[in-house]
Amino acid sequence: MYLQIENIKKYYGQGDNKVEVLRGINCGVEKSEICVMLGPSGSGKSTLLNLIGGIESIDEGDILVGDTDLGKLSRKELALYRRNTLGFIFQFYHLVPNLTVKENIESGAYLSKKPISVDELLKTLGLEEHKDKYPNQLSGGQQQRTAIGRALAKNPSLLLCDEPTGALDYKTSKDILELLEKINDKYKTTIIIVTHNDAIKNMAHRVMRLRDGQIIKNKVNTSRIKAKDLEW
Repeated sequence: MYLQIENIKKYYGQGDNKVEVLRGINCGVEKSEICVMLGPSGSGKSTLLNLIGGIESIDEGDILVGDTDLGKLSRKELALYRRNTLGFIFQFYHLVPNLTVKENIESGAYLSKKPISVDELLKTLGLEEHKDKYPNQLSGGQQQRTAIGRALAKNPSLLLCDEPTGALDYKTSKDILELLEKINDKYKTTIIIVTHNDAIKNMAHRVMRLRDGQIIKNKVNTSRIKAKDLEW
């Protein structure tokens, strides 16, 4: 397994207010898989994604990404892990408003020793004709494509997506999911998608369902369908 999660527990609060948010998570993701994590609000899926991303600290258990044991990393080493290994895509785009599309994507490339060509990404993302525009001149879908380009530019081995279609309409959501599928095919990037949208599981190699801080289902999808054929 490329990603191994072993007996992970996470708590918030202290004393009488201490709440166990993740209650002994065990799972794994193979390299180059698309994994979809499903669950209602409060199920722990975004917390788990944050732990994998080194954004929050692990209280108990182990997370290994390749040969990297996250629990043994210092704050500086976690920053380097995020820089060298991860790409992040969020529901909200967090683009730099006074940079163009191309410049926003380049800001990701600067973080890597082996970046993907920005011109290649602009073409892959369908943004060539918009490369000199600023974020406020773009549609929501174009802004999300730019955010994906920025995340991909540094050539991450693991792409973490937290509700990447949550702020988009149906057609644009399908376009973004097709794009993630294309990225997985072209660059063999391991992708984890956290979502409320049950239909998205059908495009994944692996599906995990969380409830009340535990994984209640973890299965390999033997009947994947293309993102363009998803319906909800």
